[in-house]
Amino acid sequence: MKYSVDKNGFYGDFGGAFIPELLYPNVKELEDNYIDILESEEFITEYKGLLKDYVGRPSPLYLAKRLSAKYGGNIYLKREDLNHTGAHKINNTVGQILLAKKLGKKRIIAETGAGQHGVATATVCALMDLECIVYMGEIDIERQAPNVARMKMLGAEVRPATSGSKTLKDATNEAIRDWINNPLDTYYLIGSVVGPHPYPDLVTRLQSVISEEMKKQLKEKTGKENPDKIIACVGGGSNAAGAFYHFLEDDDVELIAVEAAGMGVDTGETAATTKMGTPGIIHGSKTLLMQDEFGQITEPYSISAGLDYPGVGPLHAHLFKTKRGRFLNATDREALEAARELTLLEGIIPALESAHALAVLSKIEINDSDTIVVNLSGRGDKDMDTFQRELGY
Repeated sequence: MKYSVDKNGFYGDFGGAFIPELLYPNVKELEDNYIDILESEEFITEYKGLLKDYVGRPSPLYLAKRLSAKYGGNIYLKREDLNHTGAHKINNTVGQILLAKKLGKKRIIAETGAGQHGVATATVCALMDLECIVYMGEIDIERQAPNVARMKMLGAEVRPATSGSKTLKDATNEAIRDWINNPLDTYYLIGSVVGPHPYPDLVTRLQSVISEEMKKQLKEKTGKENPDKIIACVGGGSNAAGAFYHFLEDDDVELIAVEAAGMGVDTGETAATTKMGTPGIIHGSKTLLMQDEFGQITEPYSISAGLDYPGVGPLHAHLFKTKRGRFLNATDREALEAARELTLLEGIIPALESAHALAVLSKIEINDSDTIVVNLSGRGDKDMDTFQRELGY
């Protein structure tokens, strides 16, 4: 398997576990146990049961007829926005909370940008009666107020990250500091396919339910399992990793990842990592990241709180380097207009993150016979203040 993690935690040149010595026992415990737990009959039964009865899976695969009429082909939306809590994030938190319980952990910490992972973590902690602390950038707390309120209502403590850009990168830094200081009873429930091995592989496996369902649903609707193209947005990249996973070895399927260009890739106000980044280490993983000539992280920017991460998961760095994935980007304005368009054409308000994926439909060649799946990773309730301000509603 060319695109699977190797025994040392690398995808080609990217990945690994570059961590402080104090974190080694935590990461080693997870590495030694996660495969056995994930593949155990007890875990599979409990996980699948919660996905079905609690999350509401399988999420529908919807043929967007008016969108297809505009752009050509048959454009399907994988409706992760219809999951409990409103995004794909719950697929991962349900799995990781079961893993944390199996490891005997009582205290859960997490980082969040747009707040969807924070809400999904607070949700499963409430379900499992575990203490929950969510780190969130001070700026993101302001621009994602509805999700902050949801986390608090679910019983989580939301701790602001006040350093750096006060966004997702800084929230992740604070979560890692907490984990170093509380190694025995604490489980770090990471939100994306980032961080030290085995987190990128763990989160990818849990999100792979998206592409597993996609294959079955496409077979049912079109007579064949494989689409021609899959499009997904990428910040850290967990929704894309899940949507791509079961198609990675199928070279006939074009995998299109869409990053946030912000104000434009040449403006300095961007989060288009593969366009602007170089190899380096961030949050315990070797990957592509935005940095200056001295190796200092440069601050990313996107109107979308879930996409302004200065790196990309090591799997995506590998897909970019090997050209297995095609990496495009969309500006703030393009994403906003794509959100408006989907809402008016299909009656679906997407999250700003997902709108970036929709924005490249106008940038790619589409044949009338093409089957295209856009992973609609989340719903737009949390972004209504931004839509009102930017689109004038």
